[in-house]
Amino acid sequence: MLWSLSRIILFVALVGAAAWGAGYLLEAEGGVRISVADTEFTLDALVSVLALIALLIGLWIALKLTGFVVAFLRFLNGDETAITRYFARNRERRGYDTLAEGMMALASGDGRTALNKAEKAERFLQRPDLTTLLTAQAAEMSGDRARAEVAYRRLLKDDRTRFVGVRGIMLQKLNEGDTDMALKLAGKAFALKPRSEETQDILLKLQAGSGDWTGARSTLGAKLKYSSLPRDVHKRRDAVLALGEARDILDEDKTIEAREAAITANRLSPDLIPAGILASDGYVEQGKPKYATRVIRKAWTASPHPSLAAAFARIQPDETPAERIKRFRVLTAQHNDHAEIKMLEAELQIAAEDFPAARKAMGDLVETDPTMRSLTIMAAIERGSGADDVVVKGWLARALNAPRDPQWVCESCGTVHGEWHPVCGNCDAFDSLDWTRPAEQATSMVTGSEMLPLIVGQIESPQELEETSDAPADEEKVNSSEGSDDLTAPEPDDGPEQEKIEIIVEAKTAKSQQEPPDYSIIDAGVTEGEAGSGRSN
Repeated sequence: MLWSLSRIILFVALVGAAAWGAGYLLEAEGGVRISVADTEFTLDALVSVLALIALLIGLWIALKLTGFVVAFLRFLNGDETAITRYFARNRERRGYDTLAEGMMALASGDGRTALNKAEKAERFLQRPDLTTLLTAQAAEMSGDRARAEVAYRRLLKDDRTRFVGVRGIMLQKLNEGDTDMALKLAGKAFALKPRSEETQDILLKLQAGSGDWTGARSTLGAKLKYSSLPRDVHKRRDAVLALGEARDILDEDKTIEAREAAITANRLSPDLIPAGILASDGYVEQGKPKYATRVIRKAWTASPHPSLAAAFARIQPDETPAERIKRFRVLTAQHNDHAEIKMLEAELQIAAEDFPAARKAMGDLVETDPTMRSLTIMAAIERGSGADDVVVKGWLARALNAPRDPQWVCESCGTVHGEWHPVCGNCDAFDSLDWTRPAEQATSMVTGSEMLPLIVGQIESPQELEETSDAPADEEKVNSSEGSDDLTAPEPDDGPEQEKIEIIVEAKTAKSQQEPPDYSIIDAGVTEGEAGSGRSN
């Protein structure tokens, strides 16, 4: 309000001053006399002032015209002028508009249009750091990988865009399956921009896949340094890498180095099952069974696992079945309701030929959570108790359609592995194997395994089973039992259950043979390859 009022007052004052000045000039005497070629011009004061103003205006116009002519001549000569700047601004505006249209086409999935817009934008802008990247991405979307690689190589020439070029070529090599070249490019990209989480993850995955455990641990340390990985996850994955290094060293027969690496891995992550197994074996080789027991107990507390039981058995390999049952109480006393504990105790009792105790240890596991392994153990108990072959076959037939026991399953692709590995052999995912039950195959076998109970006989009721176990076996039944020793369980999918079924079923009963059964707690239930196992749920 005040500013508007002040402007009005100023305008009125200027008009008043101009009017006063004009009146003063009209009243003033004298003027300006101009003589040109014997001709005199006499101008009064007012006309003189007007003539001076007109002269100044004319001079200004003349200077402007002269500047325009000079600028035009310089434009024709190629020099930068206002005219060139005008056309440059116009070209730049059109270039950015075209670039925006290309980016929109790229986002909408129209690679051809984006490629055309990128070419036009490059002509308008002369900014390869912007247009070349759009050209590369549009060429990739259009399927022109050669042109995309050429564009990425052009980006390598500029320090500002070198990382983008290296990353683009690296991703191309990954898509082509050239992991060796991708690994080298990932190393260069990591050196250019170590804070990039994507580059860190790709480099770590490639290093682990190629067995470069030292380099992978260095990359993992960088992830922790730049706060792209929680500390607890870092400890877990560092232990996995240390374990992978230990396994490779073990393959090279460098037992001392492998033992030290395994102990390091176990110290980093005590609940990592394969690390605990290798560390336990290392302590056994050093003659330190107490340390080995401590390692197994700690891992067993986190998650019971058959491979841990196998390693625990290797601590005292020459003990009797009774001594083994007593020593294993430090494990069986934990997690009483866990299925692995029940099956472990049952296998211990089977090895000691105490079949009623084995049946008691199983409890109602075969009814609440039947699996191939638990049902096979029941078949061994029935065989050891002197039951008819029909009963044993019935349990084995039921095991055919039972859910599979836990195995090493990749969380990323679902592939089942016979033993633990740091990297999935199918999808190359790092630290993705989990001890869990694989997905059941929904295949119908009405005329096959589902009909076996009708063919080989049904499982007897609990009362019949008790009567059968209490009744003495006659000599003919013993002979028929010996004649059927070649009975083997149907072969399941690859896994730790296969050898268990084959070995347990081949065991002789205590009544029909004087020598001890041909199975033990570990040898019957765990394959040798399972000793290198991994994490559990």
